Amino acid sequence: MTSPCPDCPWRVDAVGVFPAQAFRHSAGTAYDMAQHTFACHSAGAENPRICAGFLLRGADHNLSVRLKYIQGQIGHVHDGGLELHNSYRAMAVANGVSPDDPVLADCRD
Repeated sequence: MTSPCPDCPWRVDAVGVFPAQAFRHSAGTAYDMAQHTFACHSAGAENPRICAGFLLRGADHNLSVRLKYIQGQIGHVHDGGLELHNSYRAMAVANGVSPDDPVLADCRD
C-alpha cells in the first residue's frame, strides 16, 4: 500500500474500528528487531501487504522492514496528508489498550 486506507488503524480519525485485543496481538511488530510485520487489513489474505501506516510510523525498528527497504522491496509510501498516530503505543492506547499493559512495554517509540 502506498498510503493509509480509509479505516487504517494508524489514522487518528479511525480510532475504534478494531478492538483493543487486535492491538495487543500485533504489538510485537513494533518491538526492536521484530521479524513480523503489521499487515494491511484491506489487502486481504490472498494479496498480503505491509500496512502503509505501519511503514510510516511503526516500522523503524522492525528488522524485516529494514531488510525489505535495503533490498528495494518497499517503494515510496506517503501519509496522504492524514494525521497518523506517532507510534504503535500511541495507536494501541487510543484504541483501548492500557498504557500499563505489559504487551506494550517492549514497543519502540
